[in-house]
Amino acid sequence: MASSINNRKPSEIFKAQALLYKNMYAFLDSMSLKWSVEMNIPTIIYNHGKPITHSNLVSILQIPSTKVDNVQRLMRLLAHNGFFEIVTNQELENEEEAYALTVASELLVKGTELCLAPMVECVLDPKFNASFHNFKKWIYEEDLNLFATSLGCDLWEFLNKNPQYNRLFNDAMASDSKMINLALKDCKLVFEGLESIVDVGGGNGTTGKIICEIFPNLKCIVFDRPKVVENLCGNKNLTYVGGDMFISVPKADAVLLKVCFFKLKYSTSVILFLVQRLFKDEIIINNVDINFEGFLFLFFCVNPAFDRDVNKV
Repeated sequence: MASSINNRKPSEIFKAQALLYKNMYAFLDSMSLKWSVEMNIPTIIYNHGKPITHSNLVSILQIPSTKVDNVQRLMRLLAHNGFFEIVTNQELENEEEAYALTVASELLVKGTELCLAPMVECVLDPKFNASFHNFKKWIYEEDLNLFATSLGCDLWEFLNKNPQYNRLFNDAMASDSKMINLALKDCKLVFEGLESIVDVGGGNGTTGKIICEIFPNLKCIVFDRPKVVENLCGNKNLTYVGGDMFISVPKADAVLLKVCFFKLKYSTSVILFLVQRLFKDEIIINNVDINFEGFLFLFFCVNPAFDRDVNKV
């Protein structure tokens, strides 16, 4: 029988094992993050006004004495991952360990302007991420949607049938959309000369409201599934329209579309498909693969019928 190590050095094999175990247990990172949000720990530290000692934290959380050490282990893991900073409280004789917020955990403080806690709660909800255990089934069945492997239907149909998860999803999208306010402050030139814009998949209009606030003369259409926008009210320059983007999209000078890519290579043919659906015009894009290695991509496209000097953009 051939050796399983293929004459490799033991150091190489142990390094490979470390890589394997690191990825195998990577779910502990996201689950500990979920735990911190569920326990409201970032908000507790924020309200405390200064680094909070371990004993104070477990007291506020009313942790059973048998689990106090486990809380410390989870907090140290989160600190290692950059969500908390461990400081020493030198005012106490035993220099007890204390926890302070980092920029990342500040984004998890509930009730603040920029809070991504709803994103954590949605993405890491067992109902939503159960589908990611079914890659094999999804890959082998030609017409099977990934979410359908666990939900029994596609995501949008599931959300339409389950109001509680629909709210969870919409709250998550709304919290993420608030981040665009930071980007818009430095991108005003992009919107110059436009009279109208349609935010495709705009949810409850968080992004649309931000755009209207910064550009009061720009008419913004928030376009999403009928179930999402049916009870929402607009104003003089913000309107809500329900429909299906794969059938038709309201006319506007430009379109804003937020797409999430997770470590997948997408050809520009995907973007081309979306543009043609939105404007129903023949648009030529060089057939070059774009590697989106990350998370969020804001896709902004100006209607070809709109007269604009592209050299100014």
